[in-house]
Amino acid sequence: MVRRTEAYGWALAVGVLVVFAVPWFLWGSSQVAVGLPLWLWWHIAWMGLASVVFYAFARRAWGIGIEAEPSTAYGEAGSGEEANVGGEA
Repeated sequence: MVRRTEAYGWALAVGVLVVFAVPWFLWGSSQVAVGLPLWLWWHIAWMGLASVVFYAFARRAWGIGIEAEPSTAYGEAGSGEEANVGGEA
């Protein structure tokens, strides 16, 4: 199980990735580097960074926030009976 502070850290990392995914500060800029607009290089680098962060998240903390409590994983009473998913009696 992941500690609460680590979960907040991952949430912060995702928030930063989302906020800076679109380089608002480069809009209207006509700067070019190696034949491509600077905003395009930002986007390429940002997608690389997002891939590295996602890889780290998948290896370390996959499933944050979706873990079920052991006592409620198989129904409230814990009787072991399967849930009536299809609505059949």
